[in-house]
Amino acid sequence: MKPVKDYEIKSKADLNELIKQMETSGGFTSTKLTAGVDIIKRMIGDEESLNFLSFPADIIATGTRGIIRDMVKEKWFDVIITTCGTLDHDLARSFKDYYHGSFDMDDAELHKKGINRLGNILVPNDSYGIIIEEKMRKFLKEINAKELSTYELVWELGKKLKKDSIMYWCWKNEMPMIVPGITDGAVGYQLWQYSQNHKLKIDVLKDEKLLSDLVWNAKKSGALIIGGGISKHHTLWWSQFAKGLNYAVYVTTAQEFDGSLSGARPKEAISWGKINEKAKFVNIEMDATVALPIIFASLI
Repeated sequence: MKPVKDYEIKSKADLNELIKQMETSGGFTSTKLTAGVDIIKRMIGDEESLNFLSFPADIIATGTRGIIRDMVKEKWFDVIITTCGTLDHDLARSFKDYYHGSFDMDDAELHKKGINRLGNILVPNDSYGIIIEEKMRKFLKEINAKELSTYELVWELGKKLKKDSIMYWCWKNEMPMIVPGITDGAVGYQLWQYSQNHKLKIDVLKDEKLLSDLVWNAKKSGALIIGGGISKHHTLWWSQFAKGLNYAVYVTTAQEFDGSLSGARPKEAISWGKINEKAKFVNIEMDATVALPIIFASLI
């Protein structure tokens, strides 16, 4: 099995001509992709804008982890909102490999071999639960904290990880990563286990205090929102208190017909005041593992 590697897109990679042709040639999603690139350029170039990056954990199991890491490294955003699985995969892949697989593999056979399937990515037990348990037990003893917000937890973990990790650059750049569903994952489970014999409290209300201070003092706001779920909703929820996002780019494959938040389009958020009526926004219906490398290469 070949290990999954992160993207390493250098500044010499020039997609400007391709993006220009997408913009002028038309196409169902390509024009939305070019519009998204333009909005993100405006957003990160607007010094008055408080910018959010929101994404679910699944893409961190892929090489797209390298794109997210480099966006954090470039300081394009001010706050990250994500799920506990991001901590899981970022930590695990700092020490072990994930592998290429297929959507059509025999899952019963994989289970017998101690291999978990995430789409077409293979995650052996040794590369996930076992390594996370080993490292989290060690790290929590070293951190020896009685109370942490989730962003402080991420910074403490980031100090102990390699430069190829997202959490390392969150710590290095003092960029808060907020994890509202912190117990929903392997890292969260290890926090609970540790708390049974040690005094440890994860203060999610401290996360909310930080978000409140940032949002209520923001003159403008923007967000690149990947996928859906709690990370998308938490970003939009707080954005309404900044009179709605002034810039919004969604990248999603979810459908809106079932009324789900994950499938809801940006214009629906306008009705809630979560996106400003005069905002620049676009919904890009595209697999994030395809869209993000193109967006990043164009921006860089």
